[in-house]
Amino acid sequence: QVQLVESGGGLVQPGGSLRLSCVVSGSTSSFHFISWHRQAPGKQRELVAVITSGGSTNYVDSVKGRVTISRDNAKNTVYLQMNSLKPEDTAVYYCKAFNGSNDYWGQGTRVTVSS
Repeated sequence: QVQLVESGGGLVQPGGSLRLSCVVSGSTSSFHFISWHRQAPGKQRELVAVITSGGSTNYVDSVKGRVTISRDNAKNTVYLQMNSLKPEDTAVYYCKAFNGSNDYWGQGTRVTVSS
């Protein structure tokens, strides 16, 4: 059974930084891709960033230049480094792993950007 556990969320002031972690119960390199998504109150869940098994990355336009997705295969962990945070980044952040046939989601970690 694949499990993903996110951590690192919290309350941060505008302009601040957070690093989210997603620990995967399995080799991160065994998944086709692992992605971070977010869901703000009253809105649909959206893709934020994705990293493929080959290490390629992609980002939604609203976070480009402020967010970096990376992984540490030795720790089976994918990170989301978020800088210059804005109030509109407030959301529950989820990671998802896709192994070619199934999606696996974590339980989410809440990020609140507020002064």
